Amino acid sequence: MKQGCIYLVVVVMVGNFLSCKERAVVQTEKDRWQAQAEQVTIIRDDFGIPHIYGKTDADAVFGLLYAQCEDDFNRVEQNYIWATGRLAEVEGEEALYSDLRAKLFMTEEEARTKYDKSPEWLKKLCDAFADGINYYLHTHPEVRPKLLTRFEPWMPMYFSEGSIGGDIERISTQKIKAFYESDMEIPEAQEMEMKKEAEMAEPQGSNGIAISGKLTQSGDAMLLINPHTSFYFRGEVHVVSEEGLNAYGAVTWGQFFVYQGFNEKTGWMHTSTYTDVMDEFKETVMNIDGKLLYQYGEELRPVETSEITLKYSEGDDLKEKTVPAYHTHHGPITHLEEGQWTASAMMWDPVKALEQSFIRTKQDGYKGFREMMDIRTNSSNNTVYADAEGNIAYFHGNFVPKRDVSFDYSKPVDGSNPKTDWQGLHTVDENILLLNPENGWIQNCNSTPYTAALEFSPKRENYPYYMSRDQENFRGVHAIGLLKDRSGYTIDSLIQLAHDPYLPAFKALIPGLIKAYNLYDDKNPIVREPIMLLDSWDYTTSKESVAMTLAHYYGTAMGQRAIRPEGMGGMELITYFGSDSPQGERIRIFEEVIAQLTADFGTWEMPWGEVNRYQRLNGDIRQAFDDSKPSIPIGFASGRWGALAAYGARYDNDTKKIYGTRGNSFAAVVEFGDRVKAKSILAGGQSGDSDSPHFDDQIQRYADVDWKEVAYYQEDVQKRANETYRPGKRN
Repeated sequence: MKQGCIYLVVVVMVGNFLSCKERAVVQTEKDRWQAQAEQVTIIRDDFGIPHIYGKTDADAVFGLLYAQCEDDFNRVEQNYIWATGRLAEVEGEEALYSDLRAKLFMTEEEARTKYDKSPEWLKKLCDAFADGINYYLHTHPEVRPKLLTRFEPWMPMYFSEGSIGGDIERISTQKIKAFYESDMEIPEAQEMEMKKEAEMAEPQGSNGIAISGKLTQSGDAMLLINPHTSFYFRGEVHVVSEEGLNAYGAVTWGQFFVYQGFNEKTGWMHTSTYTDVMDEFKETVMNIDGKLLYQYGEELRPVETSEITLKYSEGDDLKEKTVPAYHTHHGPITHLEEGQWTASAMMWDPVKALEQSFIRTKQDGYKGFREMMDIRTNSSNNTVYADAEGNIAYFHGNFVPKRDVSFDYSKPVDGSNPKTDWQGLHTVDENILLLNPENGWIQNCNSTPYTAALEFSPKRENYPYYMSRDQENFRGVHAIGLLKDRSGYTIDSLIQLAHDPYLPAFKALIPGLIKAYNLYDDKNPIVREPIMLLDSWDYTTSKESVAMTLAHYYGTAMGQRAIRPEGMGGMELITYFGSDSPQGERIRIFEEVIAQLTADFGTWEMPWGEVNRYQRLNGDIRQAFDDSKPSIPIGFASGRWGALAAYGARYDNDTKKIYGTRGNSFAAVVEFGDRVKAKSILAGGQSGDSDSPHFDDQIQRYADVDWKEVAYYQEDVQKRANETYRPGKRN
């Protein structure tokens, strides 16, 4: 009995010791967070923009992530749920193949290894990333994460480059599902429908324009930063340290570097690239004595085979599904192509990508910026650049594999032939590069680089075909027309140029409709008046324009319903609809448009601003729109029609009106000189909290093209300060 009591006492003492030890570990972590928070000051200006000041870069990153979570923890968490391949745990089985795609390229174990092998300075930033979010969760117990209750320093390895989803989103989850569920290809008819849906989706992309000082009133170089993303995809931030960091711009939620922006001496703007940075390799796979092998030249190599366990929610339950995963030296097997297993190859070097993304923000001139580009991991983007030295530049892509040009890499190539392998990377000097062209300006609107500076542009014949498609779009046409023979730029005049209302796509499309009507024998009187209105239209958009409404609905309906030549898209397709499509088809579709507008609104005479609206009811990532609830008119138009100030919709929630979901989201114009000056705007506001005064305090300015002054220097930030606090101590 006494021995039992002694044993019980020992157990209790050991238990208490372990409990105290656990509490000490937790307390130590809390102390570390609090100590780092004391090195950080956050100043919120009159628009709620956080200006984060830290002693070290890591301190600044800690404060940056803390501030991001204050503004929109929902989006910070969502980005890492998606990136780390855990979306199905929240959204259910339908998201399994998004998760599998993520894990085919990197497992958690591999991400941890990448982190462990990172340079010490980068590890400190990754540690600060995790600590900043975890301290936010610690100090905000009322916040209920959907899934991620703790963030880890290896997580940024999954989300290292900053663009919208990065290269990995180009890989079809439908094809992955067909292969890993059924060992099948996507049926041709379904693939054609997928391509058509992609063609008709609201265009992605961005505009970048750099202006030399010889064309500006001040004599200083200027930069238009105009990404077109889904609304609220990035917040506006200013992050400063005593180690030389002083970057302002847009940060993708959950990342620790300014992605589009500027410092006192340099500015950078990314546009989605047409550089071929991904390839597909058809593998010749065979099963010999139960082992999977693939042909490579004269040898047979083993297919690397593993298992991936995916979790998904079903009601209140969490279930698991284990699938095999296959890799060759080209990359993971992602789908079937003409009956053959096909591997997808892309840039996947997260450590270097993170290094480049952060180093970019601290450059003080062209020399350093150019050297930073030698890291060559900014794979999905072009870069438009300007600086205080007066330089303007354009980098078309950054990660470009060398290839044997005798093969057509626009299609899957034969992976069994060693000659199709990538042969290292092109140097930056071998890539398409433009520095200080004589015309004094550079533009890229996701269009061909061979018109980036008119006659001073790079020449297509000087580069291998895979460097870029020589394909223009209406935004590029519009930008060139505006930039030619113009000078005397100011910040305000460049903002006005970026909102020019002319829509060149309709000049290609609408005259063909008018011609068809005039030649048509059996004229429908119902369409006579709208045709006359379009005939007198100047192809500009405004909130008041009824012609803009007619043109948008007609152009959209043609894309959805008109017969099209196989493989035709973009500018070529719209031009075809305007000049070569059957004239009777044009009239029929326009009659359907008039009938649709009349059915939806009681009249076809709808001003564009009555139809084209902005509405944000709450902080949900996917907004639920409602025609009966408040919204405001927007006079901008879709980038499909050549609008530089793009405003378009990807979904409508079965509403009759159109509610914007993407386009101009964060935008800025920067002027470099002895002191940097800038104006910027956000769609909506800085905060994702509908109760915050900064939820939608910029939207009327956005609609009215009334951009706010950027507070960059600390004395200006202090003048505009609404709140000053340390993380964890906000009133």
